[in-house]
Amino acid sequence: MKIYVLGTRGIPDVAGGVETHCERLYPRLASMGMDVTVVRRRCYVSPRNEYRGVRLIDVYAPRIKSLEAMCHTLLGVFKAGIDRADVVHLHAVGPSLLAPLARLLGMKVVVTNHGHDYEREKWGRVAKAVLRMGERVGVRFANEVIAISQPIADVLESKYGRGDVTVIPNGVEPACVTEGDDYLKSIGVERGRYVLAVGRLVKEKGLHDLIMAFGKIRTKGFRLVIAGDADHRDDYSDELKAMAVEAGVVMPGYISGEPLQQLMSHSALFVLPSYHEGLPIALLEAMSYGLDVAVSDIRANRLSELDGSDFFKRGDCDDLARLIDTKLRVAPRRRCYDMSRYDWDAIAARTAEVYGHLSR
Repeated sequence: MKIYVLGTRGIPDVAGGVETHCERLYPRLASMGMDVTVVRRRCYVSPRNEYRGVRLIDVYAPRIKSLEAMCHTLLGVFKAGIDRADVVHLHAVGPSLLAPLARLLGMKVVVTNHGHDYEREKWGRVAKAVLRMGERVGVRFANEVIAISQPIADVLESKYGRGDVTVIPNGVEPACVTEGDDYLKSIGVERGRYVLAVGRLVKEKGLHDLIMAFGKIRTKGFRLVIAGDADHRDDYSDELKAMAVEAGVVMPGYISGEPLQQLMSHSALFVLPSYHEGLPIALLEAMSYGLDVAVSDIRANRLSELDGSDFFKRGDCDDLARLIDTKLRVAPRRRCYDMSRYDWDAIAARTAEVYGHLSR
């Protein structure tokens, strides 16, 4: 079975939840003997033909927020058709708009819904309408539909009557806890004396709320570190960076590997102030390191492994400041979460079962 993957910017080492999902999942499927090709957006990646058994093909995509995903997916579906792929796996609701074309070209289609992207504040009215249509069309025309969380599956059933959605969550790799702290010293923070947030610099991540809340906390001696950057520079990302500079926030940009491992290993607290998520991989990573967490009370963040005391009211800076203060009084606090349902090997096996349904 020849599988073509679309909807991701690319792998490896490309920032984003869908990108991390694909980077962890598809090498595992390739190791199981599957013929997997990830179609990458040329503007995000350096040329290479293979990654851990996964074939890589780079296709043009304009680096324009409103056009990038659709143009790339359109070209990618035609490429898959030319190469006689058996299955096209579309990730996210925007690319799912091309599910009918893939079916028309004779391919089976799997759609993974990573969240209701039309709820993201970065999109205008027209873009949100297109994303809603993509979700509806994907659910209608896909042979198999995967949702990364039960709340997403519930919405797909209630809105579109699709009751056979398979729930397969995002996963997380085992933590690479390190004693090293040279990177921490290079950015001017001390182990156990900083609060960490990781995410793209977009409004829905609520990082502006975190900066404002951190300025209100009473517990002294801690710094705030926000690791991440914007995919597309805009007024919000510029304003957020200016706000961070004025507040003395450390912003190292997008990081991975040893620098991220050091930040996760030695943080006093991880904060996720999002307004919208699918199933946040950054939160899962923080939990894998045993970090104490403070997260917004949106439904996607309400993981069964967390306690009621881990949540604050979304968008309420005073409530967030209160929770950070409460957490920091006992910091650093290490916790032991049951992460068994987020095991990537098990997730790969369940995805393989979905592909198996297509050959019946």
